[in-house]
Amino acid sequence: MKLILTTIPLITCFSLVNGECQDPTVATTGSGIPLRDRFAIRTVGCRGPVPMEAAEFLDDQSHIDRERIPERIVHAKGFGAKGFFEVTNDITKYSAAKVFSSIGKKTRVTVRFSNGFADKGGADTQTDIRGYSIKFYTEEGIWDLVALNLRVFVINDPKLFSSLAHASKRHPTTNLMNATTFWDFLTLRPESTHGLMWLFSQTGFPCSMRNLNAFGINTFRLVNASSEYVYCKFNIITNQKIRNLTIEQTTKLLSTDPDYYQRDMFYSIEKGNFPSWTLKIQVMTQTEADSAPFNYLDTTKSWPEDKYPMIEVGRIILNENPANHFAEVEQIAFSPANLVPGIQTSPDKILQARVFSYMDTQRYRIGNNFQQLPVNRPINPVHNNQRDGHMAFENQGGAPNYYPNSFGGPGSSCRAKNLSAPYYASGYVREYLSDTDYFSQPRDFYENKLDDEGRKFLISSIVKSLSQAFEFIQIRAIIMFANVNQGFARGITEELLAIKGQPEALAFCGIDVCSP
Repeated sequence: MKLILTTIPLITCFSLVNGECQDPTVATTGSGIPLRDRFAIRTVGCRGPVPMEAAEFLDDQSHIDRERIPERIVHAKGFGAKGFFEVTNDITKYSAAKVFSSIGKKTRVTVRFSNGFADKGGADTQTDIRGYSIKFYTEEGIWDLVALNLRVFVINDPKLFSSLAHASKRHPTTNLMNATTFWDFLTLRPESTHGLMWLFSQTGFPCSMRNLNAFGINTFRLVNASSEYVYCKFNIITNQKIRNLTIEQTTKLLSTDPDYYQRDMFYSIEKGNFPSWTLKIQVMTQTEADSAPFNYLDTTKSWPEDKYPMIEVGRIILNENPANHFAEVEQIAFSPANLVPGIQTSPDKILQARVFSYMDTQRYRIGNNFQQLPVNRPINPVHNNQRDGHMAFENQGGAPNYYPNSFGGPGSSCRAKNLSAPYYASGYVREYLSDTDYFSQPRDFYENKLDDEGRKFLISSIVKSLSQAFEFIQIRAIIMFANVNQGFARGITEELLAIKGQPEALAFCGIDVCSP
């Protein structure tokens, strides 16, 4: 394994040429002005005050005062890697996106792995949603695919975005993580049942991020060269063996190695053990969507693989670590709004809201010109009428900053227009509740997708978190899970009673703990 840290000698060798001090590696200010002295600040006399003209110090200190950009509201803790995407199967009948244009075609990617609600200094292995976001540097611009390790999300209406974040983050009074607020909110939203079961299943505790599947929980549309579209789900399937941690292992790692996932990924790549995933899609025609027994646009619903099988698209290989974490991981900015011709949004309400939310948060966090940063910049030229603002360093010279104009300014793309397949939408504008079938898919997940060991793990991991919530919320959670399966709720009740040592405490929740 090659040495990561470059050693720098403490004493620099200087030479005198014509009586002047020569140094081939002169330190400078941010403006490139050579520093006079790296060890002492200017003062008025040996023990005097520091004058305002101490520009070298002011340049250095004012920069470090601003070296941390605002933490992401969610997915604050993360790490990244670089690599490529290679097409392995022809899906041009579904999408005319150039990134899929031919088998063997390679596209550079940067991936960021993250925890959903943990602070930036939190532990990798704590119970949390895992993020897997991919930035594809395509010839037609940036394509961002934002995915989670959960097959489904915990809410299906964007009106609840802020409440989900607040309930899952630190309490505003104690500044402590609070199981009561987390479970209080989600047990009042029964559509969260499916996502909660994925979160607390073995899937939520991968042995490493290399052993993780991820799912683009939103519904997209793929458009082919004939302007025909299908609805699509993106799935990222690991080519490493699926391996998960036990509850005991996660608890131990919380204190012994809080950066466990990041360390594993970095040194795996450093040793040449490059992880890979297969990108797969599920597709649904409009006719199939109209007759589907569930709301295909609901992020709390999964698409059954027996009816909508996985179709291989290509492989993602990560073979390079970031040269600088801040520049290539902290400053990377993803948005579901970044969709190239051949990939479009759908009426998925969560996706529609994310198109705004992600771009908005990046402009607050990094600045109005965040897309000009190297890690976010497309490989193809940018031509638009956007100019100026903080840190604008690609202002397109003297090109017109308005349209239309008489001086050859950029116009519309016929190709992008042809690949903007229209779809029909109608109805009264009002607030609509999503599908109220909250429990059939969670029931199938518990009864048919999990084995006995998986069901036991799910119950224990739920109880570990739920036991820290107020008792009336524990009761509400048990009642909610009883709608999934009585044995499931009974198992949670029994383990909670064993912890509390009060057999009568949860007796009125409607679960007979004595039944077989």
